[in-house]
Amino acid sequence: MIPLVVAELSANHAHSLDTAEKSLLVLKNMGVGAAKLQTYTPDCLTLPLDKPPFIIQGTLWDKQSLYALYQEAAMPLEWHKPLFALAKSLDLCLFSSVFSPKGLELLESLDCPIYKIASFEITDLELLRQVASTKKPLILSTGIATHENILDALEVCHKVGNADITLLKCTSAYPASLQDANLLAMPKLQELYNTDYGLSDHTLGHLSAIIATTLGASVIEKHFMLDKSLKTPDSAFSLDTEEFSALVEAVRQTKEALGSPNPPQKELKGAQFARSLFVVKALKKGETLTKEHIKALRPNAGLAPKYLDQVLGQRVLRDLEVGHALSWQDLLHPFS
Repeated sequence: MIPLVVAELSANHAHSLDTAEKSLLVLKNMGVGAAKLQTYTPDCLTLPLDKPPFIIQGTLWDKQSLYALYQEAAMPLEWHKPLFALAKSLDLCLFSSVFSPKGLELLESLDCPIYKIASFEITDLELLRQVASTKKPLILSTGIATHENILDALEVCHKVGNADITLLKCTSAYPASLQDANLLAMPKLQELYNTDYGLSDHTLGHLSAIIATTLGASVIEKHFMLDKSLKTPDSAFSLDTEEFSALVEAVRQTKEALGSPNPPQKELKGAQFARSLFVVKALKKGETLTKEHIKALRPNAGLAPKYLDQVLGQRVLRDLEVGHALSWQDLLHPFS
């Protein structure tokens, strides 16, 4: 099954509802699996203070206050209704990351089909309990989460009867380097926690998405923006329309190339060029086949070469000319 490719719009609406709507239209046309929003206000995330520890240190947003960053990045709550309506009209799966009970209430009113919990919120067990109680599929990022954090989160979800959970391997750096991606840890999530797994990817390009596909990811999430002219808090690690389209195609082709681990049940393309047994010296009816008469040659039109020992010493039922593809029907006692 091809991974669900999720286009994370995040802050890339650039304070324009028109841009957000155009983004959904473009994503639908490129065949993306789903689009995702983030539903929050700055006040549900932090306090409006310009002093430590509310000042960001050592990241893409260095020296900004958390409140200022979230003001810049937040999508207005009143946009959610028209965006969900548009997605429904397009038959495009749209869901959201939820950060507060107020946001959850809004998303429930819009029949949001899936909920994402960011790794920074995975320790907010009361919020997680409320979200899990909807019994809708959950996607949990594990970026900064410890083993204990993940166990706590899963316990809360299971207690309210929700086990429809996908854990995403995530490197919480913006952008993240390939050296820090640690993608082999992704399938380990299934082994440790008995869940589906996927990737929330902050690296540049789509190499990580291809690797994640080969490792069995069921979900691949990547930040999307319409074009490079947009200057947003997330633009430095987001793919534009052309790049995201290439990612979707790369994931599809990778999954196609992986195929199935099971042996083929039908003749593969190109099998016509395999060898089979051909008459290389003419025979008269009743003559006995020897190694002088038959040889394994291309193409695949007669008996398989593995039957050579069985047909040697058999008499032929009819005259056979050079180039004849040998069959069981040519032999007097093919199974003796």
